[in-house]
Formats: sequence, C-alpha cells, structure tokens
Amino acid sequence: MNRELISVIDQIGREKGIDKARVFGAVEAALQTAAKKRFGQAENIQVQIDPKTGEVSVVSLKTIVDTVTNPKSEVSIEEARRVDSEAEIGDEIGSVIEMEDLGRIAAQTAKQVICQKVKEAEWEAVLREYSTRQGDLLTGIILGQERRNYLVDLGKTEAILPYQEQIPRESYRRGDRIKAYLLEVRRTPKDVQVILSRTHPQFVGKLFVLEVPEVAEKIVEIKAVVREPGDRTKIAVLSRDKAVDPVGACVGVKGSRVQAVVRELRGEKIDIIPWTSDLRVFIAEALNPASIEKVGIDEDKKSALVVVADSQLSLAIGKNGQNVRLAAKLTGWKIDIISATEYEKEKVERDREIKAALAEEAEALREEEAARAQRQSAEEPEQEGAAAESGEAELKMEGSP
Repeated sequence: MNRELISVIDQIGREKGIDKARVFGAVEAALQTAAKKRFGQAENIQVQIDPKTGEVSVVSLKTIVDTVTNPKSEVSIEEARRVDSEAEIGDEIGSVIEMEDLGRIAAQTAKQVICQKVKEAEWEAVLREYSTRQGDLLTGIILGQERRNYLVDLGKTEAILPYQEQIPRESYRRGDRIKAYLLEVRRTPKDVQVILSRTHPQFVGKLFVLEVPEVAEKIVEIKAVVREPGDRTKIAVLSRDKAVDPVGACVGVKGSRVQAVVRELRGEKIDIIPWTSDLRVFIAEALNPASIEKVGIDEDKKSALVVVADSQLSLAIGKNGQNVRLAAKLTGWKIDIISATEYEKEKVERDREIKAALAEEAEALREEEAARAQRQSAEEPEQEGAAAESGEAELKMEGSP
C-alpha cells in the first residue's frame, strides 16, 4: 500500500505539474481531517508520511498533567510513565493510531479532502503559470462546445473561448487546432478560468510577430492595431532601420506573410499602414486603399477634413462607413470626408460669403466716413461763429479806457 501511495503521488505530480511536496501535504492534511472526524476534533492528532517509503504514521498527542481534566488532550503522569519512565509534567506523549482504526467513513473523507487539495494545488499551478503569460499567443485543441463557448485543451489545463471573443461566422469541430490570444486568467471560488480571445486587436499583432521575423526582432514596430473582427483590420507599422520597409516586411514576398495571417483570420482583410508623426500624411495613409487629395486638420478639435476625388468617395468611406471608422480609431482623430466637387462648391460658397462680407465691411466704412465728414462740415460754422464772437470781445477790451 505504501508503494502504491508513492506511485499515485508521483503520477499526480507528473500529470498535473504539481510539486510532490504539496501532494504529500494534501494527503497528510486529509488523513488528519479523517482521524479527527473518527476520534473527535479535540484530539491533537498529527500525521506524517515518509516521502521515500510512503510509510504513514498517525499519532495522537496528549499533554502530561498531574490531574486530568480533559481526557482527549491530557494524560496523567502515572499513565505516561508506564510508557516512558522519563516522562515529566508538561511534556507531550503520543500514541500510534492504526490506519485500520480510521474506518470506512474516515477513509472516504480522506479521499475527498485529497481530491480537493490536489485540485487547489492544480489551480494554483495554472494561475502561477498562465497569469504571467497574459497577452501571449497560445495554441490548443478544441474539446467541444458548451453554451456557445468553446472548450480548448492547452495541455496542462482547459481554457474557454467565449462566444463574444469568437470571430463571427467561424466554427470548429472537436480535435481542431486553434490559435488564440490569452485575454485573462480569473480566480473563482470553484476554479481558475483561462479566457481566450480571437477578436482582440492584439491577436492580429501577435500573429504578425509569429509570421514576420522583423517584428519578432523589433526591427519593425507595431504602433497600433484596430479591427472589426471577421471583416477588416488596419495595422500601423514603423521601421527602426531605414533600410527596412515596414510595409514590405509585413507583406512578404508575393504577400506570403500577410496571407498567412489572413488565412488564420478566415479571410479578414488587412490594411498595413506606414506610421508617421506627420498627422496629415498618417491620416491620408490610414484611409488606404482610397487616394487622398487634401487633408486639413483642426488641432483644437482634433478633427480632420479630407478631400477625395468623386470616384474615390465611396472607397474612402467604405461599406457602412467601415474604412473611415477604422481610420479614425487608428489615428485617434475625427475624420470627415467630402468629394472634390463638394469641396469646390463649398469653396465657391465660402469665397462668395467672404466677398459679401468684405463688401459689407467696405460699405460700412464708406458710410462711417460719410457720417464723419457730415459731422465735421456741421461743426465748422459753429466754430467760425464762436471765433467771431471771441474777436469782437477782444476789440471791446482794447477800446475801453
């Protein structure tokens, strides 16, 4: 039986990736719980397992006292000295409990506690390993589907691919291999849940790390990724080496690298945009594949007005506004798009409004000058009369004795 115990613990350690010392601790705690259930909680029972031989020792410890008040935890000095002649008051003395004495119920309790402790140790191992890998790209095998969520075997544990984290219109069968982004590791009272995602924007980024050596080596940096899963992704890239074209590196020879990512995403379109600090250029590039004629920006409102040829308007906006919506997310700016014809009309209207405003202003100036001239002409006779009266007064003063 002892060899069987060691064999079982070794097997649990290998299969679950759990330290054997933790399994031994779980078994000892389980047997201690079973013994206390059999002999009473007041009993001071200790269980030890030899990790080499698997020998199990269950000992009931009692304190040596002069007068016994609690027989479950105390023993008299006289009784103790029958076992150990050198026993003294205050010491502890133990008596071995045979495993057979634990009984069937106690053994069942031990089994339940062992299972629970092993589960807890397994959860901690999963939490310890996968919490440090959050944001990584993982590969697993589909085990099945439960409430529209896929269960994925990662080897050491099972993960969940929730319905809301699945790319629309894609489906899997049991045994299919799948790549996914490690979104979150949750600790619940019942277990540890490893949550996967195939809709997260960084899932696309991780696929490019896998397919493009320049990205993996950080020669090409992924500055931003935005996507509408299942339809379209826009990714902005920057090269740290002037000799390396970031877009060409991500596309690959004859599109081999980007096509590998597209296949994994079940045909999702990918626009690869060269990142630049020049906002006008970056906004124009973000609206790829449309050709842009002019870009005006308002830094205070963080908005941009983009002018495109009439034939490019629908392409720039995209189906249901998808292209401009993704471009706005990628750049972080509000983008308004108008056609060249509309822009010219607005320009003519603005010129007309400016001319009208200038004409009104000129008319107002003329009217103001006319009014000023009229006031001046009205003031001149009054000034002349006042001057005449002043002269007469001076003459009178000169003629007086």
